[in-house]
Amino acid sequence: MTQGENQTAEFKSSLKLLNEIGETISGLANTSGGIILIGVSDEGKILGVDIGKKTMEDLANFLKENTDPKIYPEIKSLKIDDKKLIEISLKESDEKPVFFKAHAFQRVGKTNQRIYASKIRELAKQERVKLHWDEKICERANLEDVDEEKVKWFPEKARYERRLEINPNTSVREALERLELTRNGRVTNAALLLFGKNPQRFFLQAETRCGRFKGTKPLKPFIDMKVFGGSIIDQVDVAVDFVLRHISMAAWVSEGKVEREEKWEYPPDAIREAIVNAICHREYEQGSNVQVRIFDDRIEIWGCGLLPEPLTVEALNGRK
Repeated sequence: MTQGENQTAEFKSSLKLLNEIGETISGLANTSGGIILIGVSDEGKILGVDIGKKTMEDLANFLKENTDPKIYPEIKSLKIDDKKLIEISLKESDEKPVFFKAHAFQRVGKTNQRIYASKIRELAKQERVKLHWDEKICERANLEDVDEEKVKWFPEKARYERRLEINPNTSVREALERLELTRNGRVTNAALLLFGKNPQRFFLQAETRCGRFKGTKPLKPFIDMKVFGGSIIDQVDVAVDFVLRHISMAAWVSEGKVEREEKWEYPPDAIREAIVNAICHREYEQGSNVQVRIFDDRIEIWGCGLLPEPLTVEALNGRK
């Protein structure tokens, strides 16, 4: 407090200044983060503030309900010179711009300056470059939404197949941090897709629809149709099983041999790879799901999204 207000510190004399506090939250979130002390005058004099049973909860709810994306700062009470203060601290947001009541602000020195269309577009463009959808925090989720058993299973599997050294006894929080599936202690969209108890609670489109059609066109009546939810790891396994149930396998015993030989109508490894690619590389921000369509003469696997630059369809087809 001896340093006064600055780029990362703001004083507010009273909780009656809720809108000003909200504007500061937006400003700090869009700049470098910082703290707000409530119960301190602009000059740094300690005034104190009344803190009731629901004061902290009401303040947290006010900020959450009036910010977009929602901000969940750390709020705690302090006692200095026998006077109570409230400290709000937050880091620079991973998702910019952060709005308060439909307006966005940024810190310039010790003031909050409203930002307008050109700056908002600039922040949004920077954000698109910096963070992919799967890296972003899922604001409605927490560690309770992550399946502990799935997280414990993965390090052992990954260590065997990819030489990823994570102790199986590591806590869920630490394992997710090692896998870079949390940001500032919050779970990311990718964490929920991979290990969520119910990812579809947060992402309705995160499912795989499999169908076996009669003939060569996607027309009713179909022979079989299933929609698979759960984690994307589970979806790969059940989608592959669905395909294998609906394609043919030839089997024979060659002359002079004891063991039976088998050959699938389509190579199972190729089917799995195609399904994995569709599920893992799709654009989850879009509303459509992954589709696996089996016809009499072919299999189609659909996943919405664009090829990562600089790949093109022509290049993949060998024409460029």
